[in-house]
Amino acid sequence: MAENSTHILVVDDDRDIRQSLASYLGKNGMQCTVADGAKTMDEKLSTSKVDLVVLDVMMPGEDGFSICRRLQETTSVPIILLTALADETDRIVGLELGADDYLTKPFNPRELLARIKSVLRRSEMLPSKPRSTRGIAAFSGWQFDFSQKEIVASDGVVVRLSSSEHLLLVTLIDYVGTTLSREQLLALTKGRETQLFDRSVDNQISRLRRKLEVDPKDPHIIHTEWGGGYRFAATVNWVTE
Repeated sequence: MAENSTHILVVDDDRDIRQSLASYLGKNGMQCTVADGAKTMDEKLSTSKVDLVVLDVMMPGEDGFSICRRLQETTSVPIILLTALADETDRIVGLELGADDYLTKPFNPRELLARIKSVLRRSEMLPSKPRSTRGIAAFSGWQFDFSQKEIVASDGVVVRLSSSEHLLLVTLIDYVGTTLSREQLLALTKGRETQLFDRSVDNQISRLRRKLEVDPKDPHIIHTEWGGGYRFAATVNWVTE
């Protein structure tokens, strides 16, 4: 295996799945390391550079959702979730926790390979950013808890956010001060076939502005960068509890 080959870490408690994926990805020019759970995964991540994690959701001990949340707080490695859960809510939860894609079991290894390549391409086109401390962000009279689909005004008024608005606001705050193109916003908000981002970026920005801005026609929080995209321009302070 070439030293510069893409390194995939497969975390799944099913031995057959681990072995079959390691063999398939290896035959397709990728280096594949396997782990049967969170403890082994942590050991592998501490000793080698990994380009992407394929992560099973339903595992004994620490489950995939918890692992995904933890990895997003400490690393920038892309994550693809493997889930036997067909419920749309569970898939949305995974994406909101920071997963880059998901695949429902049983799946075709060729489709997983295609998803891996797609996620890696999207990751390469994104600007680098410091990993924010997920928690409660305070800006322009609002407080936003990343774990909640709502924003709270200084007078205590609660404004609900849709799933797509929540993902968009998380992304904009993560990249505060950075201009993001429409294509980058689509990639970062997981705008594939998932229905989470089924409207145009411009329409989603407009809807979010109507909830955040004093005057949506003269926005001070989310700036339009003509020809470039959008930028979260407000100063963000993190609230510690």
